Amino acid sequence: MSKTSRLKIAYLCETNPSETLNHSGGNTKIFNALQDYVGDVTYLGESWGMVEFVRKLINKMPLPIILRLRFRTHWFLSSIIARRIYKELKKEQYDVVFCSYGFYCLSNLKLPYPIPVVFTSDATFTAYKYSKVGQQFESFFSLSRRLDPLLRNAEEKVYQSADLLLWPSRWMKNSVDKLFNLSDEKSHMVHWGANILPPPRDDLITHSISNQQVELLLVGRDWFPKGGPVVFETLKLLLDKGVNAHLSVVGCVPPDEHIHEKMTIYPQLNKNIPEEYETFTSLYKNAHFFVMPSYEAYGFAFCEASAYGLPTLCLDVGGVPIKQGVNGHALPDGSTPADFAEKIEYYLNSPEEYASLQESTRHYYEEHLNWEAWANKVAELVQSKVRSKVTDSP
Repeated sequence: MSKTSRLKIAYLCETNPSETLNHSGGNTKIFNALQDYVGDVTYLGESWGMVEFVRKLINKMPLPIILRLRFRTHWFLSSIIARRIYKELKKEQYDVVFCSYGFYCLSNLKLPYPIPVVFTSDATFTAYKYSKVGQQFESFFSLSRRLDPLLRNAEEKVYQSADLLLWPSRWMKNSVDKLFNLSDEKSHMVHWGANILPPPRDDLITHSISNQQVELLLVGRDWFPKGGPVVFETLKLLLDKGVNAHLSVVGCVPPDEHIHEKMTIYPQLNKNIPEEYETFTSLYKNAHFFVMPSYEAYGFAFCEASAYGLPTLCLDVGGVPIKQGVNGHALPDGSTPADFAEKIEYYLNSPEEYASLQESTRHYYEEHLNWEAWANKVAELVQSKVRSKVTDSP
């Protein structure tokens, strides 16, 4: 977009985009992509206005309680919180309100002038809760389930009144369209990007695959939810078949029963420390497969793997950004370690197809799984809504 066509964007989110650890960095990346490619973005703040003391009180609680209590309380108090947002919007003439992750940030929000409202998230409360992904995690507050019908109604009201809804996966778009009767004119699938600086093509290692060494990689903060036990058994099966396989694990420490001499474990790698960042990137560059049979609403790690031309093996559950045979394979839910090992063996016996898979993996990242591609599509959609809103206004 040219500088003259840049939009003036009011940005809403429950957490500050400058805090890069929130939402696995997604909130920060969305904010920065809008700023870099779409317009001038103003974060309207996270204060709850007259009930700010409640938010501060919740934030002093243990993290598991914060994650579950904060959004429900925000929604419950939204009619009060929305007054502060109204006042912020009234101070300036914005072209668009852009909200990420929390639909409740838009609940009961009245606009001071005609302005398109855009929302994006990798999951919604209702769609996630009743999906295979959400059902893997039990509700922390059993009494909160009584609020589910009210929350569903609140979600529907927000999505129906929004001008544009952007979902990073086909899974989420299909889910919310069905739940809330959304049209394709309003609801769109636009992949999010990787939460890393993209490596230049010249820095990538194009290596063949053979029985001499097969490098597997798993990156995640929790061994069990990320499918670690399945990856461990896959490694053992390959070794039993005479394949010289090796597994690198980043971000967590497996239990003793899941430790093998053909594993290297990196409990934590800080990307802000040059030496550790170099180790992190070298693992992506030198691996043959990124293996993570987990249940994910999206999964930035899959985008990161694709940025390195590293094919992914995962489960076809949730919103994983894997296109079959293009940047990896999403195996059916319930697939066993033997199924994952079989897929790896297939490419061991077909090195030319593996080389082609590496190339298409990187290409898919360049076309779809980066933030510039996301922002360009978003800019096109938002500009159209802004024009139609101006035309329709009295």
